[in-house]
Amino acid sequence: MLAAENPEICNLPSFLFGQSMGGAVALKVHMKQPDAWNGAVLLAPMCKIADDIVPPWLVTQILVGIAKFLPKQKLAPQQDLAELAFRDVKKRKQSAYNVIAYKHKPRLQAAVELLNTTQELEKQLDKVYLPLLILHGENDKVTDPSISKAFYEKASSSDKN
Repeated sequence: MLAAENPEICNLPSFLFGQSMGGAVALKVHMKQPDAWNGAVLLAPMCKIADDIVPPWLVTQILVGIAKFLPKQKLAPQQDLAELAFRDVKKRKQSAYNVIAYKHKPRLQAAVELLNTTQELEKQLDKVYLPLLILHGENDKVTDPSISKAFYEKASSSDKN
């Protein structure tokens, strides 16, 4: 619902929310519209792809080159995210039935964009100044909790938890 259509909500606070890759999207939105938001709640935000998940530099460069010619190919290496995301075997098996989850290897161009976006975000974390609540489990294997901690320390927000 647009605020213009419902004047009662025009003056209510507006918050960004993002989980994992959505955290990167929320941060990009904040950087494009820095004064439009009253705060952000980020759950295990993907501010950087952890070094142990990114393929070696040479492999990355080869895949970036191939992506220029075969952007839709599903060749990007990826660990089994369900294996990483769920300790409970029952929940891991149930994740296969999630109809909105993408279950294939990422397309090359999508992987390149993820890498570029997170590299760009990593360089601009000090420009994040809106109030922040960052939540991240210390045993997370999909997005690295140490990256959220570094983000917390780099963000210039005076109101962060």
